[in-house]
Amino acid sequence: MVDQFFGQQALISIISHLLFITITWWALQAVRFEVLIKPNHVYQARVILILLTITIGTSVSNFFLDYLLWSQQIPLLF
Repeated sequence: MVDQFFGQQALISIISHLLFITITWWALQAVRFEVLIKPNHVYQARVILILLTITIGTSVSNFFLDYLLWSQQIPLLF
């Protein structure tokens, strides 16, 4: 039973992270980063965009996963 819970938790975490990273990538496409980047530094700009996407997406996903866990723990107060 415990192994199944940890398996479900892992699957939810993976899906959540991938979902929020994808949403963050989509949202960051609306920002004009080329204005901020030096000419001929396309690869560095792409790496920064990928790292920024992973950072924001993972942070938002962790927030929602924490919120989900906390909401499941509230009934344990009573």
